[in-house]
Amino acid sequence: MTGYATRIRSLFDEIDNTPWGPQEQALVAQAVALAQESGDERLEYEARLRQTSSANMGGDTDLMLTSFAWCLAHHDADPERFPAEVDGAGDVLWQYKWMASALGNSPEFPSEQIAAVLDDMEAHYQRAGVGPSGVLMARFEDAWAAGRIDEATELQRTLEATPRDDYSHCDACVRSQFAGFFIETGREEDAIRLVGEMIENGFSCGEEPEHALARILLPYLHAGMLDEARTAHLRSYRLAKDNPDNLAIVAKNVVFCAVTGNEARALALVERHLPWLVHDGLDADGHGTALGAFALALDAVAAAGHPELTVRGSDAENLVPVFGEHDGPWRVDDLATAAWAAAGSIADAFDRRNGTDAHTRNLERLREIGTERYDVPIRSHDFSTVIAAAPVLTREDRVARAVALAHAGSSAAIDPLRDLLTDADPAERVTLSSHLLGGLVATDRIDEAEAFLPERLAILRAAGHAEQADLEDRLGLILFGKDLAEAGDALRAEAAAAVGAPPAVRADLVATLAVAKMYEGSFAEARDDAREGVRLFLEAGDAVRAQGVRLLAVDAAASASLFDDARADLDALLSEPISDGRRARALAAKARLHGVAEEFAEGAAAADEAVRLLLSLGADDLRVGEAFVLAGALHEDAGAASLAAGRYRSAVERFESAGAPTADPRYRLGRAMISAGMPEEAVDALHQVLSDETAAEVPAGSRAITVGLLARAYEGARDFGNAVGAWGFAADLHEEAGEAEGQAFALVAQGRHLGNFGEYDDSVIALDTAIALIAGREEQIGLHAEALHLLAQAKMQRGDEDAFDVIDQALTLGRANEAHWYVADVLDTRARLLAARQRTDEAVATALQAADGFAQAGDAGSGAGSELLAARLLVGAERAADAVPLYRAAIEHATTSENEPLRQQAALELGDVYDGLGRHGDAAEVRATTSA
Repeated sequence: MTGYATRIRSLFDEIDNTPWGPQEQALVAQAVALAQESGDERLEYEARLRQTSSANMGGDTDLMLTSFAWCLAHHDADPERFPAEVDGAGDVLWQYKWMASALGNSPEFPSEQIAAVLDDMEAHYQRAGVGPSGVLMARFEDAWAAGRIDEATELQRTLEATPRDDYSHCDACVRSQFAGFFIETGREEDAIRLVGEMIENGFSCGEEPEHALARILLPYLHAGMLDEARTAHLRSYRLAKDNPDNLAIVAKNVVFCAVTGNEARALALVERHLPWLVHDGLDADGHGTALGAFALALDAVAAAGHPELTVRGSDAENLVPVFGEHDGPWRVDDLATAAWAAAGSIADAFDRRNGTDAHTRNLERLREIGTERYDVPIRSHDFSTVIAAAPVLTREDRVARAVALAHAGSSAAIDPLRDLLTDADPAERVTLSSHLLGGLVATDRIDEAEAFLPERLAILRAAGHAEQADLEDRLGLILFGKDLAEAGDALRAEAAAAVGAPPAVRADLVATLAVAKMYEGSFAEARDDAREGVRLFLEAGDAVRAQGVRLLAVDAAASASLFDDARADLDALLSEPISDGRRARALAAKARLHGVAEEFAEGAAAADEAVRLLLSLGADDLRVGEAFVLAGALHEDAGAASLAAGRYRSAVERFESAGAPTADPRYRLGRAMISAGMPEEAVDALHQVLSDETAAEVPAGSRAITVGLLARAYEGARDFGNAVGAWGFAADLHEEAGEAEGQAFALVAQGRHLGNFGEYDDSVIALDTAIALIAGREEQIGLHAEALHLLAQAKMQRGDEDAFDVIDQALTLGRANEAHWYVADVLDTRARLLAARQRTDEAVATALQAADGFAQAGDAGSGAGSELLAARLLVGAERAADAVPLYRAAIEHATTSENEPLRQQAALELGDVYDGLGRHGDAAEVRATTSA
């Protein structure tokens, strides 16, 4: 094999084991280029077969058509050398099915060309001896898309009567397509049935089941199946959201959000997927569908009271051909108008090409759908609390606002500070230039800061502050926060030499040294220096700068665990007139101190007020987002998970606007949503976290934590199948990270679910592995005990001879650690195992031991279950009279609402026992207790 061939074959192996997406597309492009360079057309044929499939899955229609045409030409010219199917690479006849659809998706291609492609496809299939199913499906899809409904209806009926063959569409695609057609032609019940069969049987393929789930959303709503619609939306969008080729699927999910009261989520989806409108230049059909959906959603946002909101990302230059020129981001209401117009233009173009009015009618139908309303709350998004900044009319107001933003540490201060410097008086220029340099350094705009420093020095000298200018000339940007971690010695030397300097100069030096000592970890010394800085600024008559250093003293005291001192200083500062920016920082510090003292509700209130102040000032998104995270964390610690989720949602939106990473606030959001009873929404959030972490190549151990939380979300959503997979993935990641305890925890969780599914062999493997990882580890006794109990149950179900040995190990471990409830629970399992082995007397005695153990542990309800087991065993052994008191005990002890089903069942069974004993009055009496 030549060097080229070896490299290309190696690439083929890598491509075939890489999921669809950018990485796979890059590998395919590399393989094609290498094959062209080698001059080996057979290798190029195999590479291009892969490229056609890759382009189809990635939504690159132009590349797909080009690649397919090349392959078809070579196949037609020499079918021996270029066979229709190459194992592992693709099948040109199968790929033919995508061509007519691709041409039909753009009005640039005339109907005659589409018809010719379909005829050519049929001819190729006939020559190859392939059945008609694939061609019929392609003709059906073309007729439906063009609006030739009678023809499509006849073709659909023909397809149902046509035997399937190797080139038929898969079961998932057929059901999805037929469901979509039935919906459009008024047969929603049939569509619901088809999609239900598809989901129940687990049919899937490249874009299924997400497409079918998106199609069925409105029929579910019309049928009153609101819970099913909600679940279908969350799953459909989760599966579709990362592939631009799924634009039409996303569009249907956007419509769902718009008509179900989830306008904030609809807006977020529109903002996220606006770039997809220019992804595939030949998918005009998808673009028209999305534009109509986006317009409908924006109308809903406006109707919900937010027409004036700006749509993030709408000012992107590449969207100008779609919406037209516009100055800055579009308002919601204006973009809705532009989107409807763009959708209408696309519909007109299709209808002219097709000679029907199908696209125009679909758009009209969409507008009608926009008037429908259903109550299906999805609490994943909300409109951020935006407080409009007070109008700034005077120059004095503008200065106060800019300085307050600087006091808040917001980068939003930089531009207004620059503007204000142009006509400021000398004293004002000193203050403004200081804040400007501090802001530039804080935002790592060091080059700009270096360039401005000479002007700052000139400002100081012009205002009569020569010694301050000399100091800043010597230290450069250190006084403004640059490289303070390494600047301690230089600052100490300057401070020692500045004994006779003016108080303001010494105050600046000692305050900056305090920050440097914070970096060094000398927090108590930093607090003392900060307090000296406060004294010196007050001596210099600068109370405003003294307030800033007082905040530094608070931070240093808190870092030194001098919490009482920090609280006292903060309370004193907050009682004085200070800028809103400084007050926001002080409140955030107070919130953190409340958190340290476990006064979480008070801390959350302080953090919320800090957020309000930052919003009223118009602080930058990153600063506001950080404040929302702090508020969310304190609400979460206070047990107010729903309030925490709201804050975290806002933080995510702010970080997205700032272009900052969102994995941390999204993780927190997912965790809060689980606690707040929103597991489905949590799955959505945590999937995005995992996607971001995978793309960023976050270490396996960190990803394992995310996947474990995702598994919990699946459990909360009662999606136990995905929970099993997630726990398995978490275990693999923990193993990769060398974290045995984390791996064991995940395996125990997975083993529990596998046992519940009846997959006892896999459950035993998972649990055995977990036990081997943690056996003998004192700190993991609880997990070890749980694993032993689950293993005993799985082995019992398999009929393993050593099930008793495992149960006895569990009992020994529980008794040694005085885990009374656990021992009772294991005894209940032992009783069931004895019963399965026909050892009835021992089983009854053990069940009663378990009941006594539960009672001693304060859980009479669980004891009732053991008593019911013992009663049933006695009935089965024809000792009905002996069972009566046990039934009575079970009924008496099953007193809580969660045990009500057990009480009802015990009462019904006791009634039957009484009848068998001839005690019919007692039977009637006990049955009467079940009718309440």
